[in-house]
Amino acid sequence: MSGTDDRTKAKIMGRNFLGEFEQRVLLAILRCDGKAYPIEIRKEIARASGHDPSRGAFYTTLDRLEAKQLVRWTAAGGEAGRDGLPQRRFTVTVEGVAALRASRKALLELWRGLEGRLES
Repeated sequence: MSGTDDRTKAKIMGRNFLGEFEQRVLLAILRCDGKAYPIEIRKEIARASGHDPSRGAFYTTLDRLEAKQLVRWTAAGGEAGRDGLPQRRFTVTVEGVAALRASRKALLELWRGLEGRLES
């Protein structure tokens, strides 16, 4: 691996190191595809994890991911149930996908060789 690759990896892991809930939010956005509105993202997290995240933790995490430039949002047309107000539709950025890959790789490396100890 060249020095440039090491710096790129360090930047991804240092600046965009992902916590567990951040990973869940990013993965849920990817699963929701073109329908990644906050309510759908929260539903996907609850479905996959069995835990319905609090609104505060969820929106704080979305804001943090946006500040890290790992997600972006666009305004989508409003509905009658929202008094015509637009909704935010989220997408994961290229940097967000790279951060997910780096986190996955690091976790898999830590898991490697421990399967026998951790299985019931």
